Parts: sequence; C-alpha cells; structure tokens
Amino acid sequence: MGEREIRSWGDRYNNMTETVDRKLLKSHFELEVYQLAFELAMKIFELSKKFPVEEKYSLTDQIRRASRSVCTNIAEAWRKRRYEAAFVSRLSDAEAESAETQTWIQFGVRCGYIDKQEGEILYRNYDDVIGKIVTMINNPSPWILRKNHC
Repeated sequence: MGEREIRSWGDRYNNMTETVDRKLLKSHFELEVYQLAFELAMKIFELSKKFPVEEKYSLTDQIRRASRSVCTNIAEAWRKRRYEAAFVSRLSDAEAESAETQTWIQFGVRCGYIDKQEGEILYRNYDDVIGKIVTMINNPSPWILRKNHC
C-alpha cells in the first residue's frame, strides 16, 4: 500500500466517528484505529527494509518495534475493557508509542532513509491514530464492558 493510499484510507475514516454500535464489535481487528495503525506499521516495515545495514539494531529495530507496539497496545486495551483504568492505561501506551514512531520517522527523514514527502504523510497518519486514541481515552465509557457482558 503506497503512502498516498494510506492517507486516503485514513481520510475515509477521519470524518467518521465510531458510529458502529460498540456492542457489535467482536474484536480489536474491527476498530478503525487498529486497522489504520496496522497498515501504517506494515508500510514502515516495507520502508525500513531499505535502511542501511548499520541501522539494523538501532533505527530499523526501533521504528519497527514502536509502530507494531501501537497495534499491540490497542489489542491489549480491547481485552482489558472490563476495567476502565486498565483500558485507558493501555490506550495511553498506544498513544505514546505512536508519538515515538513519529520521532523515529523524523530521524528516518533527517538521515535520508525516508523521503521527506513520504515521512510527512506517515507523520500525519500517526496524528490521525493519536487523535482516535485520545478520543477513546477521553470518553472510555462506551467502550467499557458492563458486568452483564462476557
């Protein structure tokens, strides 16, 4: 998926709030924020394949780890919906990992490993991810499981 496609894919969801009845969502895979974060992590993986060998244990490893961690923290938050504090904590971790990924993107651009325009698109897409996560953090109650749910 090209960077332009990711941006347009994200744009389709920017104007949507989570209008889907949250009770109908069966998995974190159905969350818009998870889907966008996953696509971005895969894009970063593809881009990082072209990084120099000397970056293998630094920039390459760090940008891949941070971008993947956004997704894993969203997944963990989803499974912790019984406990609002745990849910919000995991979402906060996902938000922090998104910001870390943005920092690594900046390093990639400055070092000349990521095209400037491509880096800007990735950075803006992570702004979208952060915005969606913050929305969930600021209003967790619709996402929290009640006692009568499994």
